[in-house]
Amino acid sequence: QVQVVESGGGLVQSGGSLRLSCAASGGTFSNYGLGWFRRAPGKEREFVSAISRFGSRRSYADPVKGRFSISRDNVKSTVYLEMNSLKPEDTAVYYCAARIGIWSEGVWSEGEYGYWGQGTQVTVSS
Repeated sequence: QVQVVESGGGLVQSGGSLRLSCAASGGTFSNYGLGWFRRAPGKEREFVSAISRFGSRRSYADPVKGRFSISRDNVKSTVYLEMNSLKPEDTAVYYCAARIGIWSEGVWSEGEYGYWGQGTQVTVSS
């Protein structure tokens, strides 16, 4: 089964950029759809973005549309989240998650994902 590990978090000023990476091991990477979720302090974990197995389909939560971009490299078994124009409200722990199977309309749901990383902290200062 696949294991995923996030990296790339840190402290950035409002308006800045960060790129998160999620490296996978232990499975055939192209068998998995990937998603990013986040949990802000005192809030529930929420969907951020998802990408299909070969990158042909992507989905974004409304708060990040136009600012974040998800991509994947199936050779490197890595998924990326490019985050631009960061805002203080983007401050959260960001989680990478993997799901088996083809694209579905439920990719925004945590329940679709069976494999989770430990998370990486992103802090945006005002």
